Amino acid sequence: MNCHEFERILDAYVDDELDPADAAAAADHIEGCAACRRRLASRESLGRLVRSVPYHAAPARLRTAIASAPRRSRITPTALAAAAVVLLAATLGGAAGFRARQTSQATAAVAENVVNQHVSALMRDRLFDVRSSNEHTVKPWYQGKLDFSPPVADLTSADFPLIGGRLDSVAGRPAAALVYQRREHVINVFVLPTAGRAAIVDERSIRGFQERHWTQKDLSLWAVSDLNDRELHDFVRAFESATH
Repeated sequence: MNCHEFERILDAYVDDELDPADAAAAADHIEGCAACRRRLASRESLGRLVRSVPYHAAPARLRTAIASAPRRSRITPTALAAAAVVLLAATLGGAAGFRARQTSQATAAVAENVVNQHVSALMRDRLFDVRSSNEHTVKPWYQGKLDFSPPVADLTSADFPLIGGRLDSVAGRPAAALVYQRREHVINVFVLPTAGRAAIVDERSIRGFQERHWTQKDLSLWAVSDLNDRELHDFVRAFESATH
């Protein structure tokens, strides 16, 4: 079984609807394919999220209208259209709430992941694949290693000198990690494509680390550091100003 075949039966596999032979083939494929394991984990996570959405009963106005309608009467086009409008409004409201919860949970998960990647780089003493304060050395280094070009700027004039970069990942996706410094504090800036998602600004504190998320054109950027909130805010402003 290849990745394309597994993707076609993914929903059936998650719902336990495959026959034993296909289920076994799918399990064998997953065991050796990290990409399909991520697809499976994402689909299972979505299923859990859907099941957690509260049940929305039909609006009282619609239930009353249906209950009071004569059983043998003909439903007029106007009444049918009105009922459709009510149902559509309820459905859209529920869908909007679902999307908002889904986006919030996804953002929180990625924020946790970038903090973990920041800590991991510090603990493994693997901050650099290329060490340089020259943006014209760091930026070209990514050519041929990523399918996008990360924005890079030396912010020495703002007291945030560039000190290098490396290849990393965010939520299983390849990312550029730009490394800056403020006194003895390290700032990691993770850059990856937005994949068509809506632009979301996020800022939070996780285990004592400050995190900021913003977008520039079609790129998503996450800055993480143990700097205080005000200084990381100043860094993000300086970075945006220098790279726009």
